[in-house]
Amino acid sequence: MRSTGLDRRHFLMGASSLGLALSLARPVKAQPSAKTRLILLGTKGGPRPTPKGRGNPAQVIVVNDVPYVIDCGSGVADKLILAGIPLPSLRHVFITHHHSDHNADYGNLLLLAWASGLKSRVDTWGPPPIAKMTRLFFEMNQYDIEVRIPDEGRPDLRKLVDVHEFDRAGVVMEDENVRVTAALVDHPPVTPAFAYRFDSADRSIVISGDTNYSEALITLAKGADVLVHEALYLPGLDRLLPKTANADRLREHIVAAHTSTEDVGRVAAAAGVKTVVLSHLVPGDDPSISDDDWTAGVRKHYDGKVIVGRDLMEI
Repeated sequence: MRSTGLDRRHFLMGASSLGLALSLARPVKAQPSAKTRLILLGTKGGPRPTPKGRGNPAQVIVVNDVPYVIDCGSGVADKLILAGIPLPSLRHVFITHHHSDHNADYGNLLLLAWASGLKSRVDTWGPPPIAKMTRLFFEMNQYDIEVRIPDEGRPDLRKLVDVHEFDRAGVVMEDENVRVTAALVDHPPVTPAFAYRFDSADRSIVISGDTNYSEALITLAKGADVLVHEALYLPGLDRLLPKTANADRLREHIVAAHTSTEDVGRVAAAAGVKTVVLSHLVPGDDPSISDDDWTAGVRKHYDGKVIVGRDLMEI
């Protein structure tokens, strides 16, 4: 594993709102063949596995055949394959925050991509303690890694992964395809927690991560083509909680740390985004909740396009 410093292709800036605004205003150099794809890999909030239906949070943005994975819920490697993304093409992984539904398969994705033929550098990005987590994951899998290197002629995975740990808002990285800007969002008690904006030559896509109503997210998402925002449907939550042992504590956390569908509409309207995609749905495994239920609260405040996300949906 390489150091957490940045090289010439990657930049980390401070957190001032002026710096963030300037970074969003600066155009991305056009790539004639650029076509930016967004694929939702997992659209259910929470780490609890379900036998069918939605998977845990993850998405991938693909620009010029380069995948940028955001969050690594359980099963992300399988979902990438189902989406037609070859695991050896992995180049960048971003983690919004360290809840297990967002990072449970972070290390596994690296290991399985390597086992599938990965030979090129992978840059990973996220808040502390991502560097320590990566190191400990490699220690846990040391035996497997060191057996496969000589037995299968593989490069050392630990030398392929370059970890970039940061705790401030601003431009996180820029390469020939995208500029990625982070904003600090409010997801108590987890801190820091980030939203990311990806600006390419043809599209701007914002991933909210987990957050309650956030002015910082509104600033980040100003004028974006697509905002993928987590969504909480309160009537569904109130039906679900009586079945849960720690219902009172869990409801307190969910309401304080997440965004109701009505507040998603307020955020989208204030940011002036073209399309809102509802993802990280809570509760995301209740088939009685219709798409109209999910969108009704949003449409009270936002009159743009609203999409209820589903696993493997391309937008």
